[in-house]
This record gives sequence, C-alpha cells and structure tokens, in this order.
Amino acid sequence: MSRYPTRLEEVHGGTLLDPPRLPPPAARRRPRRVAMLSVHTSPLHQPGTGDAGGMNVYIVELAKRLAALDIEVEIFTRATSAALPPSVELAPGVLVRHVAAGPYEGLAKEDLPAQLCAFTHGVTRAWAGHRPGHYDLVHSHYWLSGHVGRLTAERWGVPLVHAMHTMAKVKNANLADGDTPEPAARVLGESQVVRAADRLIANTEKEAGELLRHYRADPGRVAVVHPGVDLERFRPDARGVTAGRAAARSRLGLPQDALIPLFVGRIQPLKAPDVLLRAVARLLADRPWLRERVVVPVVGGPSGSGLARPEGLQKLAALLGISDVVRFRPPVGQDRLADWYRAASVLVMPSHSESFGLVAVEAQACGTPVIAAEVGGLPVAVRDGVSGILVPGHDPADYARALYPFAADPARSARMSEAALRHARTFGWATAAEAMADVYTAALLGRTRGAREGQLR
Repeated sequence: MSRYPTRLEEVHGGTLLDPPRLPPPAARRRPRRVAMLSVHTSPLHQPGTGDAGGMNVYIVELAKRLAALDIEVEIFTRATSAALPPSVELAPGVLVRHVAAGPYEGLAKEDLPAQLCAFTHGVTRAWAGHRPGHYDLVHSHYWLSGHVGRLTAERWGVPLVHAMHTMAKVKNANLADGDTPEPAARVLGESQVVRAADRLIANTEKEAGELLRHYRADPGRVAVVHPGVDLERFRPDARGVTAGRAAARSRLGLPQDALIPLFVGRIQPLKAPDVLLRAVARLLADRPWLRERVVVPVVGGPSGSGLARPEGLQKLAALLGISDVVRFRPPVGQDRLADWYRAASVLVMPSHSESFGLVAVEAQACGTPVIAAEVGGLPVAVRDGVSGILVPGHDPADYARALYPFAADPARSARMSEAALRHARTFGWATAAEAMADVYTAALLGRTRGAREGQLR
C-alpha cells in the first residue's frame, strides 16, 4: 500500500515519491464539513446504469467513512426528477442535495457544460442559507464538477480538492476502435481545473505521473490515495471460497462445473466487453469440446458511446456464434453483485483505460482472481501472476490463452483465491478515508499559510 498522502518530487517512468512534512498533530485541523460535488451522476444511482459506475461507489463509500471520522459531507448532484426531495440523508453525517439545473430528463453528459452556471447558482444558494464558514473545503469529482468547485471554493474562500477519475488526454490516447474521442472543450476544462485546485487526488502513482506529464500539474499539489473496497460486503462466503462458489452458482442458476469468465461494468467500447466475447469465440473455435461447460455472464448496461448501439454486444455474440453461452444481465445491487463475483471462475476486465479498476478489487475481495488489461491503475489493483493475470494489449487471442488454464485446471481459480483475498484486504475504505482526511488537512494548512504570507507582503 502506498504512503498517504504522497507529494510528487519527480517522475521517472511513473514512479515517484516523498511523504509531506506536516506540522505536529496539535497544529493540524481536519475539516468539520465538506461540500462534495458530483454534477453528472448521483451517488443514489445504481452503478452500471447510465453514467453511474465506479465513481458513484467511490463517492458513497468515501463519504460514509469520512462521516465516521466526524467529517460531515454534503454531496451536491443534479436533480434528474421533479419528484426528488431537496435533500436525502444517505447515511449519518452524509447528506445528498439535489440541485435543479436544466431539464430534469433527456440531458446527456455532453450537454451538461451548458448547465454548470445554473448548478453553481444552486450550490451557492444552499450555502447562502448558512453562516459564513459552513463548509471548510470543496471536494469535486470529474471535470464538470471541478468547474463548479473552482468557482464555489473561490467565492467561499476555502480550498478545492479535485479528483479527476478519468482524463480526456489519457482516454484519447487509448481509444477503442470506433470510439468517440473526448472533445477539446473537456481537455481545456480539465487544464483549468488542474490549475485551480489546491490538491489533486490521483488513484495511483501512474495516474499522478499522467497529471504531471499531460496537464503540467504542480507536483506539490498532487496526492496519491488508492480507492478502497467495502470488505464487509465484498467477501467470500463464511463456508469458504469453494463452498461459497457452489452456493452462489445455485442462487444464480449457473451450472456447478462451468468455466465462468465474468464481465461486470458499463457496456461501452472503453470497457472492451467485445474483447472478452471474441476471446471466448477463439477459445471455443480452438477447443470446441469446452462449449458445453462455458457460461459468460455480462452484467451491466449501455453507457457513454455504447448508447449509440445498445444491442451491439448481443449482435456481436450472434455474429461470433456464441449466443448460446453468453448471458446478458442488467446492472444489479451491490449484494447481488457480490454473488456474481463469488460465482465466477475469473473476472475479465479488458478495458482500454482505467484510472484504478475498483471492480477488479471487489472481485478479489470475494476470492475471485482477475484477468485484466495491463493499463492505467489495473497493475495496482491486480498482482500479476499472484492474484490474477495482466494482459498487454487487447488481442482476443491473448485473452483466450489467459482463459484456457482456468478451463484446463478448474482448481486454478481456487488456488489463486487466497492470494486475491490477501491483496484485496489492503484496500479498505477506512484506510482510504484516513488518507483523504490527511489530504484535506494539508489543503487547509496550505490555504492558511498562503493567507498569512499574503498578509505579510
């Protein structure tokens, strides 16, 4: 596990680091209340639907753990229905505020920049109802929220902490065939947010290096905080991994002796579920006797550029001649998702870009190894050759070769499960929240020092 938070001194091939020098504990002050911004997706939305995904899980779990540290969190998100109440208590100490900004329905994420002024107005109206100093800090998620964050933080005179989650320049450098590049307006917007933020949160050292290389971020403002996983929810069955796998397969109606390579995530080119289908087709073409014992669940819904062809993956399965082994399932709640992880022989994650890869850690926390693309934060989320297999590139033949040992040796998954569990246990949300609280403290201290230095000039 990396040290928390980290300050970047220099980057050589994506490695960095020197821990920050903080004052004695008595001189530090954690924030009492944080305004958290998530413009384009609500923490109340089901992950795997629309634009909801790992970021939604991240915000919910981080907010709950911060509240457990006596840091209240108010999450501002765009209202998508007139029936929504102005605010909802997500958990003790965590409030979700719905902000009216533009039409409730029918707005794509790409349409939201035009509504940022209205959203900012709604956030500042909520602040106006409180005494000055109600919020100690603003924490924005994704570049759209970052624009609201830089305006509100400046108006309130508080630090801005920003998490990119994904970066346009990185995504554009790793596009799937036929995928739509991120627009120049987003690249410009991200650059503005990077310059404005008091602290930038990177999920991994590699992502921190990308902030420096692509956006010329100030190394002194970048902190690395690995996301966590809910280890109470995502865990193996109390009877053990093998017995738990059998029970989960029974509950989900899956055959007990099957090879089950699982895909979980939003259905879009960036996540590359097509690579898994092509790999399975290749595997069955080379070893047709496996067809009777292969089941490929795809759990998730269309999102992003995948909305242009919502049935494209089903048509691909038919074209490849594997419709009989692929089972498409809609997004499910977290408890049901844990069952899918437990039931799988292996999770397959062939993404073209991942800032971290939370799904990979969730699967390992349930005792399921992972086959993943060697991109972004996945080399941190998966220990290559230990808790899973990392595949360079996106050639389906390479994924077919990685899958075959799990078919030839059904016990392979069980043997890797203990290592997967050990690796996942290093990613608890309590640790992540403590690290984030330290970043907040450093941001507040930096703002205080800056104000004092300004007074002395």
